[in-house]
Amino acid sequence: MDIDAARSYLSTHHHSVLIARKPDGSPQPSPVVHGVGDDGRVIVSSREPAYKVRNLRRDPRVTLCAFPDGFFGEWVVVEGRAGIVPLPDCLETLVELYRQVAGEHPDWGEFREAMVRERRVAIRIEIETAGPNVAG
Repeated sequence: MDIDAARSYLSTHHHSVLIARKPDGSPQPSPVVHGVGDDGRVIVSSREPAYKVRNLRRDPRVTLCAFPDGFFGEWVVVEGRAGIVPLPDCLETLVELYRQVAGEHPDWGEFREAMVRERRVAIRIEIETAGPNVAG
């Protein structure tokens, strides 16, 4: 699978498992909701103190496995490097993510206040590889 096909899939299937690396190198999986930004990077919202954020700051290598809402069916794995965008710089990225996944929020001011209160950050993943390239 090429990266453009993976981006297309990720734009319409928003459930995934993000895998960061613990300090000992073992996997640290987290169920997440993701989107794809206008620049083609995968976007995930998280809280500043979350383990995945701390682990990605230390080691930006990341794997994301996305699947359909019903779990079974076609799926995609992408690997790449993650960057953490803190507040206030991430607010509009989080708005973009929400719109892609859930549509319009009834009160964007309230949404932005909640993002600050929850100490949200945006995880932005530059896709380097995509798969699977075989079935089965």
